[in-house]
Amino acid sequence: MTEQPKNILLVDDDEATNFLNEMILDEMGCAKSIHIATDGQKALNHLNAHFNDVDLIMLDINMPRMNGWEFLEKYKSLDKSHRAKIVIIMVTTSFNHDDKEKAENMAEISGFLNKPLTKEKMSALLEHYFDDQEV
Repeated sequence: MTEQPKNILLVDDDEATNFLNEMILDEMGCAKSIHIATDGQKALNHLNAHFNDVDLIMLDINMPRMNGWEFLEKYKSLDKSHRAKIVIIMVTTSFNHDDKEKAENMAEISGFLNKPLTKEKMSALLEHYFDDQEV
């Protein structure tokens, strides 16, 4: 696995999930920075202000105000050159087959994980999407 720390944006409305995910990422030492957005709109605001500082977005589906799917629709309209380097992983409790199928058919989504996030899942994800890349 690459040793390069990543700038990670966690997008989830659940405080406990954010706490656990942040703890896992901290323990792994894989994050240069971790920013938490509790809905899609806050995530878009963060991206607009810090596009060059985001390598990975861990995106929940079911959130108030703006859910993961609504976030992705708005995300598509952002400058393509900024979006090119960002990996988006859906991380959700949804076992709805339609959600997984929809995620697999969206070019912006690189992967789909069911909660809870574990060190093993995160390690495999980083190795798959970031190995041998300098970020």
